[in-house]
Amino acid sequence: MAFYTDRKRAVGMGSAKTGTENFWRMTVSSYALLILTPLFLFTFGPQLGKPYEEVVAYFAKPFPAVIAGLMITVGFLHFIRGMRMVLEDYTHGMVREWLVIAVTCVSYFAIGCGLFALARLAL
Repeated sequence: MAFYTDRKRAVGMGSAKTGTENFWRMTVSSYALLILTPLFLFTFGPQLGKPYEEVVAYFAKPFPAVIAGLMITVGFLHFIRGMRMVLEDYTHGMVREWLVIAVTCVSYFAIGCGLFALARLAL
């Protein structure tokens, strides 16, 4: 084994062939967040500190509710992909797998809770 070249040691350890797909998904979600973030801030921001009834009436309208739902969903999906890349780069072994599973599960749970809360407000 000591006589293997660097190329021979690397054979069979090639790429997972998902790098381009991950790059494009992160790029698309980044551009979506670039558009959604100001829209969300301009729809959500003015409602801070207002009475509950006004906020419920405001989010009963379709535009603010859709913008908030898209922001929650796209933001957390972008977070999942980004954290997965970070965890794959900086952790190893079973710890990596468990952390990726944990981050993914917690993020999907947060998406569900956010959309449920928004549905309760909007309906």
